[in-house]
Amino acid sequence: MNCFKLSTAKLLIGLAFLAALGTASGQALTWDPHTRKPLEKYDNPPAYIYRLETSPRMVSPHGVFISFQVNVDANGNNIVGDAANECTISVDPTNGSRMAIGWRQFNNVTSNFRQGGWGYTTDGGLHWTFPGVLEPGVFRSDPVTNSDETGTFFYLSLLQTFCENMYRSTNGGQSWTELQADGLAGGGDKQWFTIDKTNGPGHGFQYQSWDTTTCSGSGQFSRSTDGGVTWQATIAVPFSADLGTLDVDTNGNLFIGGEGDFNNVFYCIRSSNAQIGNQTPTFDQVTPVNMGGVLGGGGINPAGLDGQLFLAIDRSGGPTNNNVYMLASVVPPGRSTTDVMFARSTDGGLTFSAPLKINDDPVNPSKWHWFGTFSVAPNGRLDAVWYDTRNAANNTDSQLFYSYSTNAGATWSPNVAVSAAFNPSEGYPNQSKIGDYITIVSDNTGGNVAYSATFNFNPNRGQHEEDVYYVRVSPTGGSTPTPTPTASPTPTPTATASPTPTATATATACVGQYVISQIGGSIVPGTTDIGNHGDDTVTTIALPFPYTLYDQSFTSINLSSNGNAQFVTTDTTFTNQCLPWAAHNYSIYPYWDDLYLVNSGFGIFTSVSGTAPSRIFNIEWRAQYFPGSGSAGFELRLYEGQTRFDVIYGTVTSGNTSATAGVQRNDTAFTQYFCNGSGGAAIGGQSYIAQPCGTPSPTPTATPTATAIATATATPTATATATPTATATATATATATPTSTPVATATATPTPTGTPRATPTPRSEPTPRTRPTPPPRP
Repeated sequence: MNCFKLSTAKLLIGLAFLAALGTASGQALTWDPHTRKPLEKYDNPPAYIYRLETSPRMVSPHGVFISFQVNVDANGNNIVGDAANECTISVDPTNGSRMAIGWRQFNNVTSNFRQGGWGYTTDGGLHWTFPGVLEPGVFRSDPVTNSDETGTFFYLSLLQTFCENMYRSTNGGQSWTELQADGLAGGGDKQWFTIDKTNGPGHGFQYQSWDTTTCSGSGQFSRSTDGGVTWQATIAVPFSADLGTLDVDTNGNLFIGGEGDFNNVFYCIRSSNAQIGNQTPTFDQVTPVNMGGVLGGGGINPAGLDGQLFLAIDRSGGPTNNNVYMLASVVPPGRSTTDVMFARSTDGGLTFSAPLKINDDPVNPSKWHWFGTFSVAPNGRLDAVWYDTRNAANNTDSQLFYSYSTNAGATWSPNVAVSAAFNPSEGYPNQSKIGDYITIVSDNTGGNVAYSATFNFNPNRGQHEEDVYYVRVSPTGGSTPTPTPTASPTPTPTATASPTPTATATATACVGQYVISQIGGSIVPGTTDIGNHGDDTVTTIALPFPYTLYDQSFTSINLSSNGNAQFVTTDTTFTNQCLPWAAHNYSIYPYWDDLYLVNSGFGIFTSVSGTAPSRIFNIEWRAQYFPGSGSAGFELRLYEGQTRFDVIYGTVTSGNTSATAGVQRNDTAFTQYFCNGSGGAAIGGQSYIAQPCGTPSPTPTATPTATAIATATATPTATATATPTATATATATATATPTSTPVATATATPTPTGTPRATPTPRSEPTPRTRPTPPPRP
């Protein structure tokens, strides 16, 4: 996959070009963070500091919200001429007044040489102390901090070698101890880590993941079983998912969120045995998640990300305990700017709700909602913050915005600006970005936010400069967000009525295509014989629940002995062809080949997993190839209440060499996985998930102007109601446990109708071969 890598020289040229474009309009060039990797690489020597100038520290109020500058000198003053960005915050859970923030420290903006900066507070963020950097004169980047349940802080820091170090502080961040020699914490670029705070066997374990630029040259995951001191051999992450975070549920299960490095599909990835110290961690559940768009870079943050994926788990112990939540600023289809999108799982990451837009302003392709992040409070409340340009005439000046949810993300409070506006394109430290992320840590009454902004003015340069700030947000912290998010559903009768017809109209006008993701898994043996034991025969059976393919709902299905499932036709053709198969609308092709079900033990068998309203209908083919040789075992799974279906392959002797796999709506809308030796492999499992076309479904709800807030928050009501429908699929899909090393060709490559072959002239129907009359079935 060398085509996805850029040399450092080319990268620097590209970044210089991006910097030249500027962001005055907020519409600078954007790029894919997987193909143009913004490497945290040493490329500038440290700049000499001629003199140290100071100015009073910045305290920036906005309504009742007050932001306090963190990167101050020993006297509590602003340091003129430096820069600080990309900040992560840790809070002592035993004493909320003690916090620490880590950031990228640039001593002089004339060089992008950065070090591991940090500051701490003992009075709840009113005053901060910046003692210095972790290791003076040593290049460090990508700071990530965390706290365990006792209030011990940890700081993971990236070196120029793309190797890392873990630091520990037992005094609230006042001092730090390096836990190993430089670089011996392994890792790689864009790393993140989490700590197991449960009382289970993995208590105290630390887990980290990173992107495909690695310290060791392979693997994207590692584990420490001794509190971050030593790190085990690296392990591959399914689909090379990266640019996301990790968390642990109350049962000790580890979850990784990320976007596939080579297919731009979001995943929620679980390891249930990472908590067992004497076992090598494996990933036993891999779920594709529709976030309503993809991650992006550039634009308003020319040389950096516009957001990454944040995954967090509810550990409240209540009804929402172990819900898995994912949030990211993503680029919706057809856009270059970003929205803050959210999805949730109520069944341990097995299925997820439809994506929900949290920023409640009307859709405007010129507006940015970037650096979205969130956290889950101990009582289950969700707090989200992000940068937002909705109030900026130049579409660049940004404010920190806040929203919260007290019902597991089903609805969100009206968005509130919690900072003054600032220009993120000023104060660049010879690097055209304000970092790649911001963070928040929540407690039962509010959230503690670390972010970077340009409130201070540097008269020597005639522009503002980047600094780190702390602000406290809470449902009661301002006059605009009411204490109860249910105030948002107050207009529910109106708002609910609004999105319903809007969404329906959207679906009618535009039908999305299917995208294929690798999930691995094994066949669930069928228990009901449908009676198809023939050659070139089709059997019609009733479905146990209505199933929607594309935009049509069906109550029966026509199953061919030749490995296809037709909803409106009953064709017995045995010679496969590449899609589209003319005039065969609404068909699924798990494995279309010249198959043979005549001999004893072969046929089509079905079973139902799970319980209503979240069942899975399993359709298993136990077949041979005509006239009775080899083996072709595979399964089609239909999900109740969803348009999703999976295909699981067992033993298929001929692989994909003479078969077709995919799905077809009509002669122009289809998605093909393989055909006659080309495409993906007939192994493991694939999940076919219908994608929204145009803008994601929540977008239409922004149509109202004044009621946009209510409409947006009411949208999830409908979505959330549907969410549990998808969630109870746990039992069934668990049987399709994804393998730990799924094929990385996550066939987003055959994106829906993306580069379909020009409607081919279908192979002419061959003269039927002379077939010997098979012996009667014993």
